Amino acid sequence: MKKTHEAVTGKGSAFSRYRQVMIGGSSLGALLYYEFCQLFTFFPGALGMVLRKIFWPKMFGGCGRGTVFGVGVVVRQPKRINLGRSVVISEYCVLDGRHGSERHTIRVGDQSILSNNVMLSCKDGSITIGSQVGINSQTIVQSTNGNPVSIGDDCVIGQRCLIIGGGNYDISDPEALIRSQPIAPDGGVSISANVWLGANVSVLGGVSIGAGSVAGAGAVVSRTIPPQSVCMGVPARVVRQRS
Repeated sequence: MKKTHEAVTGKGSAFSRYRQVMIGGSSLGALLYYEFCQLFTFFPGALGMVLRKIFWPKMFGGCGRGTVFGVGVVVRQPKRINLGRSVVISEYCVLDGRHGSERHTIRVGDQSILSNNVMLSCKDGSITIGSQVGINSQTIVQSTNGNPVSIGDDCVIGQRCLIIGGGNYDISDPEALIRSQPIAPDGGVSISANVWLGANVSVLGGVSIGAGSVAGAGAVVSRTIPPQSVCMGVPARVVRQRS
């Protein structure tokens, strides 16, 4: 997949570039329905929520009954996004499912909630979120270049967390510009079920967090954390076992 700047400003007409970035394909019908749905993006109040609840589900690759969307939600390549039943997408969230080839890039399980200003961003990656997961405001979950991120059932993700798979450049060539070098593969991030991340926690690529674990506020998790552990600090270290 092209980098964002090249995709938006590169060769071809503005219309074709827009269609490729926002829809991810050449289907005119999908584009027209997407544009129709955008009419309700900033429609205020209860009526706006009702209109989005009626019309938006058909825009996605899959969307269960009872899912609701707040005002100002940004969606890119919605046919690659699958939402479960009774999912809540709060105000000004970003669901960016961009990928060069994969059919499904973002999956959100039943009864999960994304609070205000949460971003789920795929750039040739994939994000899987389980059921009954709460992701608090201003958290960013990003997966790039085939480094997947998975979050298990019943997790609680605090405010302003950063969870990123594939976040590092391969800087082995000192003569080349860093921005022109490839993303280093790291295997992505795996967060098991029933994990609690406090506010401002960063989880870096190549890390697994075991079931039932807790990361204290401000922790930088750069190594694998065993199940039922409490970790904190920069870098995060296990300070005790819950069991």
